[in-house]
Amino acid sequence: MCWFVYLVRTADNRLYTGITTDVARRLQQHQRGTGAKALRGGGALELAFSQEVGERSLALRVEYQIKQLTKRQKERLVAGEDNLDALLARLRSD
Repeated sequence: MCWFVYLVRTADNRLYTGITTDVARRLQQHQRGTGAKALRGGGALELAFSQEVGERSLALRVEYQIKQLTKRQKERLVAGEDNLDALLARLRSD
């Protein structure tokens, strides 16, 4: 089973990071308010970024690393100015 890491942008411009095996389904859950509590009542949501990362354990580690990034670094990731390839390579070698 393949896992993805994703970032969702809220109406107030926050970026929420999560993992899933089905990005479209998970985004719908968030939009219905049945996903993460942090996104409930936050207004419109949009998928800002997603990338396939492989197995669940790696996805969890990537999610943690993204959550440690600053907002500016996350925005660079969303804009395509940075990518996860170096991070993934480093985590895969651990």
